[in-house]
Amino acid sequence: MTATTSTSAAPATPAPLVDATRDDASLRRFLLGLPGVDQVGVEQRAAGLGTRSIKKDAKRWAIDTAISMVDLTTLEGADTRGKVRALAAKAVRPDPERQDTPRVAAVCVYPDMVATAVEALEGSGVHVASVATGFPAGRTSREIKLADTKIAVEAGAHEVDMVIDRGAFLEGRYMAVFEEIQAVKAACGDAHLKVILETGELATYDNVRRASWLALLAGGDFIKTSTGKVSPAATLPVTHIMLQAVHDWHRQTGQLRGVKPAGGIRTTKDAIKYLVAVHEVAGEQWLTPDLFRFGASSLLNDLLLQRRTQVDGHYSGPDYVTVD
Repeated sequence: MTATTSTSAAPATPAPLVDATRDDASLRRFLLGLPGVDQVGVEQRAAGLGTRSIKKDAKRWAIDTAISMVDLTTLEGADTRGKVRALAAKAVRPDPERQDTPRVAAVCVYPDMVATAVEALEGSGVHVASVATGFPAGRTSREIKLADTKIAVEAGAHEVDMVIDRGAFLEGRYMAVFEEIQAVKAACGDAHLKVILETGELATYDNVRRASWLALLAGGDFIKTSTGKVSPAATLPVTHIMLQAVHDWHRQTGQLRGVKPAGGIRTTKDAIKYLVAVHEVAGEQWLTPDLFRFGASSLLNDLLLQRRTQVDGHYSGPDYVTVD
């Protein structure tokens, strides 16, 4: 289970996209020239995808796929090394009584807990992700954001989740946001970068589309809906727009980039709706932890309970899994 989101043989970014980042005026012209989002259309399509049914034989596959896409997360001020170790153990063996249960994709922690997570997960194949750049608000200097990123990477993080400067974006200072993403990407070294848009604060679907393309242009390996600290967090229409962005990016560049909805996804039924959207909007190629993740720790508990139901033929209560 890797976090590779682009192919080494990917073609160079086409000239029109390179030209879009030449200067502030070019970037602004490109982003404001993107087609507007049909609000009614995207909400209707998202609602339609959410009604799709999955047959029983496919449901087990969907549950296992969703488990393998979870970023198991603890981002609290009261986090301890013991809590992180316990989370790492659950990441490797989500259901200790079911040895065939997939591992999750990653464990996500604050930078000061990365070393603990790396030690606990050594050799497991589960990645360590770290939030950085003044998460969740991002209201600090670029120097501190870069130092935050370097602390996480030097401690062994495979992935970094950064937050964009929403204030700068909403003021139309697109080049400032672009350059900051680029700087954080450079500070990541070999680690992969997830760019958190905090879509609940972007106000419009058009802004979600612009922020998605801005993050892709700046080199983000994933675009992520939210920190999970702001409501609304992930929604199907917003995720639909972001999936369309990475699909269109791949069509124009040949490069694969991922999407991570985070916050508010709590049930197996919800997760399956998102998997259907991935298949229908981006394509089957995105149905892998390399290109799609769930930032929703509580989701794992329901996935495990529903998996037991599929295997055993009857519902198991929450006493059979660890509840986060």
